[in-house]
Amino acid sequence: MIETDVLIVGGSLVGLSAATFLAWHGVQTLSVERHNGTAIHPRAGHFHLRTLEVLRSVGLEGRVRAASEEQFDPDGGINAVESLAGREIATYIANLNEGVATISPSTRLFMTQQSLEPLIRARAEELGATLLYATELVSFGQDADGVTAHIRNVVSGETNEVRAKYLVAADGNRSQVRERLGIGTRGPGHLADCVTIYFHADCGTALRGRNLGVIYVFNPDLRGFFRLVRTGDSGFLAVMTLGDIYLPEATKVAQGITEARCVAFVRSATGMPNAQVGIEDIASWRAVAEVAERFQDRRVFLLGDAAHVMPPMGGFGGNTGVQDAHNLAWKLALVLKGLAGPGLLATYDAERQPIGELAMQQAYTRYVLRVVPERGKEGAQPIVDDLSMEIGYRYHSSAIASEAGSGTALYENPGQSRAMPGTRAPHVVLQRGGERLSSFDLFGGNFCILAAADGSVWCNAAQAAANELGPPLDVYRVGRLGEPVSDPEDRFADAYGVSSAGAVVVRPDGFVAWRAKDTSGASKSAMSIVLSSLLCRNGHARPPAAAR
Repeated sequence: MIETDVLIVGGSLVGLSAATFLAWHGVQTLSVERHNGTAIHPRAGHFHLRTLEVLRSVGLEGRVRAASEEQFDPDGGINAVESLAGREIATYIANLNEGVATISPSTRLFMTQQSLEPLIRARAEELGATLLYATELVSFGQDADGVTAHIRNVVSGETNEVRAKYLVAADGNRSQVRERLGIGTRGPGHLADCVTIYFHADCGTALRGRNLGVIYVFNPDLRGFFRLVRTGDSGFLAVMTLGDIYLPEATKVAQGITEARCVAFVRSATGMPNAQVGIEDIASWRAVAEVAERFQDRRVFLLGDAAHVMPPMGGFGGNTGVQDAHNLAWKLALVLKGLAGPGLLATYDAERQPIGELAMQQAYTRYVLRVVPERGKEGAQPIVDDLSMEIGYRYHSSAIASEAGSGTALYENPGQSRAMPGTRAPHVVLQRGGERLSSFDLFGGNFCILAAADGSVWCNAAQAAANELGPPLDVYRVGRLGEPVSDPEDRFADAYGVSSAGAVVVRPDGFVAWRAKDTSGASKSAMSIVLSSLLCRNGHARPPAAAR
């Protein structure tokens, strides 16, 4: 029998991210993936700010950015055209990173999953994760103490029994784990049978020097989108509908697909009827918009496409899955180490299921608006701006000390949230040891208390409480120039919504868990209650309201 803390089913983008984040927190993992290796097709390409921020937290951002810039120009746009060589119809995003420098230390980028997955795999292995490819899950069952699973090598047929404390299912939109658990899904459902065409063609003339990242195509032949490498001589075209949208066959793109038809599609999308087109591969896939009704069943957790499937408009699918993994990893780590109560794990479903549903609905809205506007907006949610979707989403659970009157919204404008508990901690430029860094660089491993310049009493109280309770706590007072950690732009207190004597507790995932606007009630006993509650220990079902 193979024993491990966490068995991860699925070794693609989300499964690899889960292995990396868990290993970062010192958790023993075993991943099984039925394919022979990482992705062989480009697939996902638009990576959000939050995804780059979490990759930054485990030392991957620099590697990823360097690889991205080998393939794509930075700061590309997202627009719609009749064809690449023809008329432009709309601009959705003119510059992918316009205005983000003040709100994040990271920037959005384009990158193929084919190139990204090996980098995440390498980092997971550096951190000690064990990955088994050409290996599939055969069966599993759970009891009060763990999960027993049987896995099989798809080449040799050899089987092994695995005993794990928890199972993480990142096994895709047809998740056998979700099906065996009997977890249902809801949402608009099946939208179309699509194809992605991987091709070679000289599109340089049609590009006309434009830096286009994602190009939506809307013409009488087809609707979909494509992406080109920076040299303009290869890329992929995703075709989602054909011809007259009102005909039954319009959404059956994959039906009877041939290489000759794919060549015609590429020529139509590029607006180059005589182009020499080489077809590298054709992949059929189903556009679906669904979310699982719950993301947890006792010791089993659903992540990524196993938990939510959405059309690719807006790039929410893979990004949301990576953030699922980031949310779950630190919680599993603290529970496995005996530093948090098991109730902390229930906050994964409480926090991520609503956000997964929000992302799915927003992807569906963008699908309707950008691909099939004839459907009308009935049943589609009002659009939420990209920045609020990427870094403005908000958690509500027993691992958050909500403030009175803060409401139950699932997102806030990130420029106005000001460290409201449940939101991502704001980015502020700080200085340490003579070097500038982001406040984000203080997060990622442990709980962290950040106090403003006159908030030393909170630092002392929190450290004393943590020493007694056991969880590692990083303590920082953001002081004035010349002190160990300083605020050279004098922005910290305002950005975090506190006075010069206030403080916040930030979770290992970079979300604000609790906030005190001044020193009212500061004491070791108060911080013991706060930390115990946030860790779901000592019978505290919910943290006390944050100090005002």
